[in-house]
Amino acid sequence: MSLKSFPAAFAAILALSTAAIAESHIMVHDAYARSSNPKAGAAFMHIMNNGQETDRLLAVTSDVAARTELHTHKEDANGVMKMTHVEEGFEIPAGGMHMLKRGGDHVMFLGLKAPFEDGATLPITLVFEKAGEILVEVSVDQTRKAKHSEGHEGHDHSGHDH
Repeated sequence: MSLKSFPAAFAAILALSTAAIAESHIMVHDAYARSSNPKAGAAFMHIMNNGQETDRLLAVTSDVAARTELHTHKEDANGVMKMTHVEEGFEIPAGGMHMLKRGGDHVMFLGLKAPFEDGATLPITLVFEKAGEILVEVSVDQTRKAKHSEGHEGHDHSGHDH
């Protein structure tokens, strides 16, 4: 390649890279993780979809635990809230957001390979139906207080001590 054709080739590569970035209208804000015991932890965040089409968070992967799943809380027949795996994932509406929060939908880490250390960052990959894979660095914040609407009070965590 001659030096004269280099700017054109660079511009073409830049255009392709910009197009790939522009296609993903998913943004993640305020991501943090915590663990309540040495075997399990959770991550919470706001997922924004600035695109024109609804997307779906299908899965999450991470090397920090034996299993990483999308979870929610559901009330059982006895009125006890239990966490359960959400296999179909979470819809992220076009022009809207979906909150992964304490006491609601969240990322669950089961079988932690090492305890979460306050201030550390955890690499996780969010897998979307349309946007594909998005790597997110999640900060561990063991001292962060839950907002009143995000509390875990009265929830059964017995199934999550793997």
